[in-house]
Formats: sequence, C-alpha cells, structure tokens
Amino acid sequence: MTVSSQIDPSLVALLPELAERLLTASPSPSGLVVAGICGAQGSGKTTLSHALETELERHGKRALTLSLDDFYLPHSDRKSLSETVHPLCMTRGVPGTHDMGLYARTVETLASADVDDETHLPVFSKLDDDRLPESDWARYLGRPDILLFEGWCVGAHPLAQDDPQDPINALEAEEDANGVWRRWWQAELEEGYWPRWCDLDPLVLIRVPGIESVVQSRIRQEARLAAAEPDKPTMDEAAIRRFVAHYERLTLEIWDNMPDRAHVLIDRDDSFTFSINRPIR
Repeated sequence: MTVSSQIDPSLVALLPELAERLLTASPSPSGLVVAGICGAQGSGKTTLSHALETELERHGKRALTLSLDDFYLPHSDRKSLSETVHPLCMTRGVPGTHDMGLYARTVETLASADVDDETHLPVFSKLDDDRLPESDWARYLGRPDILLFEGWCVGAHPLAQDDPQDPINALEAEEDANGVWRRWWQAELEEGYWPRWCDLDPLVLIRVPGIESVVQSRIRQEARLAAAEPDKPTMDEAAIRRFVAHYERLTLEIWDNMPDRAHVLIDRDDSFTFSINRPIR
C-alpha cells in the first residue's frame, strides 16, 4: 500500500503542486533546500512531510523529514531549567525547550555528507518524555537533496515588543502571573530560533479552525500512543488541556502573523479536509 493511499484524498491532491514548489526552491546557506512545515499538534504536518518524501522520490530527489519534536531537550535539562528559570520549563514545547545547537549540527552534518556517510538523527520519546540514548537514534545514509523540517512553531515570528503580556488562559494566570516564563521563552524564540527560520524556503503553514481543534487532535494522538505502548502512562483530557495551554499564546500569534509570510497556506478543517488557501508563492 502506498503512502498516498493511506492519507486523505484532499491532501494527496496537493502533493504535485507542493513538490513542484520544493523542486524550484532556493538552497539555504548549508547548500540544502530546507523547507519549514508549521502546524499545530495533530494538524497533519508529519503526514504531509512523509507524503512529500514519496512524491519527491518520483522526481529523483531524496527528501528527509526532521521533526522539531526530536530536538527537545532531555528530561534532566528541562528539570534544571525548571529549577533555575521557572517551573513551567519542565513541560516540553515552547521555545527554549529544544536543542537548536543540535539541530544546526545535524543539518551541517547532513549537508556535508558523502554517499557512504551515516548521520545519527536524534529521537525523542513522548511517552518517556525524554530523548533516547544515541545508540537508539535513527541513521541516515548519504546526503539528502531536500530537508522537510516540521514542527508546531517552525517559522514563528518573535512576538511584538508592545505585546501587553496579559494572561490569556488559566495556566498563565495561575502559574506565571508575573510573566517570567512568558518573557523567557519569547527571548529564546528571538535569539535561538528566529535566526534559523530565515533560511526556510518554502515556509508552509497548515492552519486549523481553533485551539479546541488542537485539543481534540492531541486527544486522538494520545489514544494512538496509548494503543502503541499500553504499559506507559498517557495524559487524560484535563492533562491534555493544560498541556496545550502552554502552546496557546504562540499558536495564536502564528495564526495571526504567519499567513502573510508563508509561501504556502493550507487550511485543514475538522473533518480533515485540506485545501490550499491561496496561490503558492
């Protein structure tokens, strides 16, 4: 069974046009084409990325998907941040909870790889809430032509300096009333992430109807994780809603700001039908 036969036909229909845009993209300074695929949890970005890998193979191009999730800091590093910066740093997700240095080194290694070189790609276990030891990382042989870098905040613009920073949900109001955590991750976004986003071409945004869509998608994801590894703990709905609240401020900013900047804007409704919102740039 092919990849395209396992995904929604509306997404399959977009693949040729998206592949054409990737084939004409400008390389980043690394020499690789690095596309950014941004979308909230459960929006379909991972499915799209792997489908594009298959589509690009038909054009003789090797594409590799890298997930921002696999560059999360290990549990011990986030625990240290929770003790020295703010307790909310324990929860993975916001800028500052990823190892962007590891991401940069991985891209550099892939870009300079010869045909027989093997690159170790980090793997993060969400059920263990920790990065796997390097002996369990994925291996990639050779050099890809195109990197598909997917993640919930890939390409996110730093928030405006005049953002009032008033709490927007119960998590912020009750656990970050003075805004220490919010100011911390916003500084991390501007200093450690935004400079790397400038090389993304194209930048693809998958937009969903709202935060409740993100919650319901995460509930479905958690059910799949539980089915795959039933002996490991998973989140109930209350825990999922609290988890998504960590992402809410920046997610809303992405939906407000990124559509005007993205080269490709895809809308996904709650029935998982996908459509390109406007002509691809």
